[in-house]
Amino acid sequence: YQYLSRYERKENLDCFTFEPGKIEGTERECLACLMEFCGRSNPSWTELSNFTHFLNFQLRKCEKSVFCSQVVGDQFCGF
Repeated sequence: YQYLSRYERKENLDCFTFEPGKIEGTERECLACLMEFCGRSNPSWTELSNFTHFLNFQLRKCEKSVFCSQVVGDQFCGF
């Protein structure tokens, strides 16, 4: 949700890192955001769960990638 809400507001995600335990928004806002980005018009709980697990996996990989780090971030802006 932290990434998706910032993406929706067109904020720069290059310098953002997920903060576990940090609560943002309400449960209703989170669910609405997930449903919007899920890609299904009326997703089931299983589809939302699969979407969030896949997204979390990809975002963790991205955060650990040297190409998305501050070290080379200036040369790969937006990557």
